[in-house]
This record gives sequence, C-alpha cells and structure tokens, in this order.
Amino acid sequence: MQVAGYAAPSAKAPLEPFDVPRRDLGPHDVSIDIQYSGICHSDIHQAREEWFTSIFPMVPGHEIAGVVSAVGSDVTKYQVGDRVGVGCNVGSCGSCPTCQKGEQSYCSVQIAPTYNGYEMDGVTPTYGGYAKNVVTDENFVFRIPESLGLDVAAPLLCAGITLYQPLAEWKAGPGVRVGIVGLGGLGHMGVKIAAAMGAEVTLISHSPHKEEDGRRLGATNFLLSSDKEAMKAATASMDLIINTASAMTRLDPYLRLLDFDGTMVIVGLPENDLTFSAFNLVSHRRRISGTNNGGIPQTQEMLDFCGEHGLGADIELIGFDKVNEAWERVVASDVKYRFVLDTSTL
Repeated sequence: MQVAGYAAPSAKAPLEPFDVPRRDLGPHDVSIDIQYSGICHSDIHQAREEWFTSIFPMVPGHEIAGVVSAVGSDVTKYQVGDRVGVGCNVGSCGSCPTCQKGEQSYCSVQIAPTYNGYEMDGVTPTYGGYAKNVVTDENFVFRIPESLGLDVAAPLLCAGITLYQPLAEWKAGPGVRVGIVGLGGLGHMGVKIAAAMGAEVTLISHSPHKEEDGRRLGATNFLLSSDKEAMKAATASMDLIINTASAMTRLDPYLRLLDFDGTMVIVGLPENDLTFSAFNLVSHRRRISGTNNGGIPQTQEMLDFCGEHGLGADIELIGFDKVNEAWERVVASDVKYRFVLDTSTL
C-alpha cells in the first residue's frame, strides 16, 4: 500500500509531500497508524548528506508513536488498538553475539535502520516515520505506557534511549555525580532521567540562560562552560559526564571535570574530529567511551521507567506544513526541546 508522507527528494532539498510505499503485512509484522513523529537532528544530517551518502527519496523519522491497526497471522506480542512506538532500527541479524545479548543496535552482521537504509532483504529501501503508517516486525515494536501521551513519548524512541543507555550502563543513581553537557533534545532528557535515577545532576552549558530550565528539569547544579574560573573550580567534581554536544572540538575542559576513575560518554555526533590531551586521561585514570541507541530490551525498560516517573519529552507540536521551518530552527537550536509532527495534519 501507499500512505501519505513527506520526503526529501534529494540531498539538501526541502521536504515535500510523498506517497510512501509500505510492504504487505507479513506473518510477524505489525501495522501501525502513526500519530506522532519526532524530529531528530540526525534526520537533517542524513537528508543533507552531512555524514555520509544517503538514499533518496528519503522519508526521515525514527521517533514514532501510534496505534496498532493490524497484525500478522503469527504476531503474539501486540493486538489492534495497542499504543506502540518504533525507534531507530527495524531489523537486525538476530544471531550474532550482540544480538543474542539483546544489543541489536550494535549488530555486527546487518542492521535495518528505520529510514535511509534497506530492509533485511538488502534490497527494499526503508522509509521512516514522517508518514501516516508504518509496517514493522513485531520484535522492533515497543509498548508505550498508558501514563505517557503519545506525543511526548515519541522522542523517547531516540532521545530517551540514547541518554538512558549510558546512564544505566554506568549506574547513575544516589551518590553518583552526573554531568550533562548540552540542553537540547538529548540533553534535556538526560537531565530528567538522571535526576529520576537519584543522581546529583549538573547541567554544563555554554548558554547562561539554560540554567533556569536545567534546574526545572531536575539539575541540582549549573556550570557555565565559558566561565574559566567556574570550570577550574569544578575540577574532579564529577563521576560521569554524558556529552550530547554536536558542536565541539576539544574535550579537555570537560575531561578535567571528571574525578578519579570517571567516565565521559559521547552520545552527540559532531561533524569534526574530537581532540584531547592524553595527560587528562592518565592523571586521574579517566575514560572516554561512547554509546549508540539501546537494544530492544533496554528500550522497553527505558519506556517503562519514563512511564513510571512521568518523563515525557518537552515538545513543540507542529503540522507538516511547518516541517521545513522546524528543520531550520533545529539547526539554529531554536526549540525547547523536541519538535513532534502531528500526522493528523497530513
């Protein structure tokens, strides 16, 4: 079938209406009527070929929330009417060591991204959530808690899990001092989740006006990264830093904030290479790591956690007629803190 959607016809071209092809419902497939689709900065990077060569026409969107409209004959996990979501991937090999550990987003054989890639047959292009419907293998569909609105839940399928994974893996909680670099679509969820885990949270930002919002979202402390004296005074004051910045060159000012055995986890994706001095690692046995989005079990765990604590994203809900304007505002960091597309406007 074909459904209404929006696509980038070529690199750097504005998005425009597009009839999105969806495959027939297979035995293990779930058909989802999409109600909301979040706008992630990676949508823009890929549509503008700022990271790598892309596939066009491209229907972006990997923050999908909606309602099950049909299920395949062998589906056991969902039924019509269920509130569900789809994240960054719609397939993986299922048999490699990482898949067997439930870490499908790190599959070493083959991953089917939700858009700008190919289905597991290696031939059929994948089209994302800027559309009225999506058909997805039931194993890559997630249940959205009743306590969360579908609109504020949509960004959790990327922004939420991207921050939940490192916070969970490095055991953020009571007694752990966590720094979140940047208060954007990713960072604002990092502050919320880390605070809900019980950690002492410091928002690190180059914008002084972000302090008020950071504290509203759960940060105990605020550190202005452009204030050299404040940064120096905060040396060795944190155990874990989650770096969401997409515009950064040198890591050293932030590495120095880590205490003995501290870890900085990179989740933002700057276009330029990052640099640092080895002295800032060896002096305190510090570490630099990185994480992608989480696997299937952890993504559901994140949704359940956010449902329990009422942690939806802070969003600006828009119609598809505003999508190109919204993209420009994302690039300009002019949104608090995630745009979400309302598919009823298609």
